[in-house]
Amino acid sequence: MKNQEIADIFSRIADALALKGENVFKIRAYRRAASSIKDLSVDIEEIYKEDALTDIPGVGEGIAKKIKEYLDTNKMSKYGEVTRDVPESLLSLLNIRDLGPKSLHLLWRELGVDNLIALKETIKDGSFQKLEGLGEKSAKKILENIKDYEERMGKVKRFLLGGVIPIVNEIMGKLQGFDFVSRVTPAGSFRRMKETVGDIDVLVESRENKKVMEEFTSLPEIKQVLESGETKTSVVIEGLNIQMDLRVIPPPSYGAALLYFTGSKEHNVHIRKIAQKKGLKVNEYGVFRSNRRIAGKSEKEIFNLLGMQFIPPEIREDRGEIELAMKNNLPQLVNYDDIRGNLHTHSNYSDGGNSIRELVEKALDFGYEYIGISDHSKTASYASGLSVDELKRQCDEIDSLNKEFDNIVILKGIESDILPDGSLDYDEEVLKTLDFVIGAIHSGFKKNVTERMEKALKNPYLTILAHPTGRLISKREGYDVDLYKVMDMANKQGKILEINAYYDRLDLNEDNAREAYKRGIRFCINTDAHNLRMFDWMNLGVGVARRAWLPKDAIINTYKHKDLIEIIKRNG
Repeated sequence: MKNQEIADIFSRIADALALKGENVFKIRAYRRAASSIKDLSVDIEEIYKEDALTDIPGVGEGIAKKIKEYLDTNKMSKYGEVTRDVPESLLSLLNIRDLGPKSLHLLWRELGVDNLIALKETIKDGSFQKLEGLGEKSAKKILENIKDYEERMGKVKRFLLGGVIPIVNEIMGKLQGFDFVSRVTPAGSFRRMKETVGDIDVLVESRENKKVMEEFTSLPEIKQVLESGETKTSVVIEGLNIQMDLRVIPPPSYGAALLYFTGSKEHNVHIRKIAQKKGLKVNEYGVFRSNRRIAGKSEKEIFNLLGMQFIPPEIREDRGEIELAMKNNLPQLVNYDDIRGNLHTHSNYSDGGNSIRELVEKALDFGYEYIGISDHSKTASYASGLSVDELKRQCDEIDSLNKEFDNIVILKGIESDILPDGSLDYDEEVLKTLDFVIGAIHSGFKKNVTERMEKALKNPYLTILAHPTGRLISKREGYDVDLYKVMDMANKQGKILEINAYYDRLDLNEDNAREAYKRGIRFCINTDAHNLRMFDWMNLGVGVARRAWLPKDAIINTYKHKDLIEIIKRNG
């Protein structure tokens, strides 16, 4: 799919405009379009064929025209025009944390900095520190972040799980459509729902190997064939430039191959050791006693033979799951279809791309019993945060819609900024009119974050703490926060922690979610949806919860509406 390519181009245009000091509204327009296109769960080429590009949030006629040009010619003239006089090496410096376009524009204009070597030299000779708004403190921070950047660049590239899901699902759907294919299943870290993947493994059950490989390599999503054989073909996927390995497996070995290629490596080693103690051999072809295959058609068959419960793929990390499976004592994990509602959604009252009605209709498509509308609060001016009057008007609209829809409940919420002193940015008189309040930090990531969160959690009107570490997997580590102290306060105050399902956040991550659960804390899995397609990311949040071994009753939005109301009343 071209989604990522086009999103990257618009992001680059925005970066280049920012580096030139161009109009801020124009820059925001390109960034919003990039964000919406990146988050699409369908192929933008299909939207183009339906002449529906302007239905994408943030895509007006001008942006749509540029998308059409790229899809028709594989070029975008605006990109060449904007970046022609901006060195690529300068644009790459934006990948260094805390070095934004404004500072880079200043460094480029005043000191001629256009590459990493020049940047380090200005810090070394002190000229960086002399520029307005920078100084010694900034120099020290940037030097640390340069080191992180260089380390990241030296590592093997990994891809965000949510960024590859749409194209992988599309390819698997096409393969499943062939009558000579009986099953198609992803494997590896993709199936285990890890937050990033290095490559993609897909298994196909078929006895027509040659036909499968011919059809696979002819798909339009395939950019390059690296290796093609009768049982395995490796390709590079168009747009993402990620490697996909396709293996064709005969039915008697399909379960064994799926177990083997799903991993993890540590899990597989442990499984083989247990099999050896039973006089058995487990490999990708099956389970063997001497030279006779006695199992292999399904994973369940293999686990049963080894005296274990079926172990969900998400927890196959050799962290005690095998021992519990042998005792028939694995926890019952939350399931993907257990979710009854989405509480963190943004409408076009703030920076969302859709009306409240459209969000409600989308929630109904998912079979939800309730949806929470939680736009940005007044402090978040960059996100068109709601004034008190606008919030009142929104609540009136929700009241009206609740009378109209009898098969779903619309809850009134807000994503209220946690201010530098730990207070929320509305008075109690305003907060108490809402069904729930999500507290969030959006600025001052290095300033007393722990104390701010602890104070906010004491606020009787705060219900849920959003994205508690503030990380963006591809860009930043997050807040300078003592998360264990925050967890202890959340537990003491009976507050809910969010598992934010947006694929570049996944915050809390699995390790922190597991630690919070040990402390008795409950969670809410939310998509932080700013457009309708972001509802699709809910499964990523459930994947985090499953990898954290969380049961259904630890997730408040698996509860029926009346039970949810009781929970959020007690905590708000």
